[in-house]
Amino acid sequence: MAPTLRAAACHASPHFLSAALTTQKAIALIRTAAANAAHLIVFPETYIPAFPVWSSVRPPTQNHELFARMAAESVYADGPEVRALRDAARELGVMVSVGISEKVRYSVAALFNSNIIIGKDGEVLVHHRKLMPTFYEKLTWSPGDGHGLRVAELEVGRGGDGGEGGTVKIGALICGENTNPLARYALMAEGEQVHISCWPAIWPTREAQAFEEVAGADKAAGGKVKTGSNYDNVGATRIRIAAHCFEAKCFGIICSAVLPQEAVDLIVSSSGSPESTKAIVRNTLEQSSPGATMFIDPMGALLPGFTIDADGNKQARDMLQKEEGILYADLDMERCVEGKQYHDVVAGYQRLDVFDLKVDRRRREPATFLE
Repeated sequence: MAPTLRAAACHASPHFLSAALTTQKAIALIRTAAANAAHLIVFPETYIPAFPVWSSVRPPTQNHELFARMAAESVYADGPEVRALRDAARELGVMVSVGISEKVRYSVAALFNSNIIIGKDGEVLVHHRKLMPTFYEKLTWSPGDGHGLRVAELEVGRGGDGGEGGTVKIGALICGENTNPLARYALMAEGEQVHISCWPAIWPTREAQAFEEVAGADKAAGGKVKTGSNYDNVGATRIRIAAHCFEAKCFGIICSAVLPQEAVDLIVSSSGSPESTKAIVRNTLEQSSPGATMFIDPMGALLPGFTIDADGNKQARDMLQKEEGILYADLDMERCVEGKQYHDVVAGYQRLDVFDLKVDRRRREPATFLE
């Protein structure tokens, strides 16, 4: 029999732009999830210290101070914040996947959108830098590389439902790169059984008040009509991860953040815009579709999860969206097998004589020095 893995997805807000406080909160959530028999504990995109959502609603000329704070609060992959998470994983015997805004020592302003998978022994098993920042994210982060396109193996004992033990292969991609079929295929080709995808709390693509002049529009309404729609966070994430799970015949973990009110207030108040523009900024942040945390099964369907209260009582939940919490699911790896009879896209349902994918997993550095 295949193992059963209990996954815990932390639908949580950071202490906005505070690496130290957010790390403390993450460790508290890890302890809670571990006490509830989780094997794998997942956090959202750049949970430490924050997601730079200000770049979606303010011009770059107004964001110098926030970028400087982001650079200061971003963390080194071998820094004290990650070491604290590694210590917690080792102490509790759990695997942890966490998004960080990563800084490096060769530049005071070079940042990467990174995700780290820490093993039960506290070792970093996967250190992935997002291949390409998306849209306005390019104002904060540099492009990553293929070094982190690899799966981590997790030894699982008996699961929360008493299932058998064994090894589970776990991979992760960050937000929009789940749209990249080659990146996803690279993980499928390593036998991925659980796919982690981490996301921000919101991802605005339009202002909350997007109007334009339209010929013949109702003059009583000012001759303008509302155009387009903002980004559907839940639909956009679910359709991509459902497709990946169906193709890979793996489980999917969609882990999104919650936007704290302190972030909204800071982004609005520190803007140099007039009050009318600040109102649009606030409305955009507060009205944008919030992300959801949920699980997907190997056939692409929603997998209902559950929460666990302080008394150990379970409550069935399809997803978490507006409130913070930890969503759990027991993932039976046996369910990854049957569907591969129909579509095993890295083996029996692939034409390796026609297609040849090569993945460069070298870590990119700015220079090579020969002494």
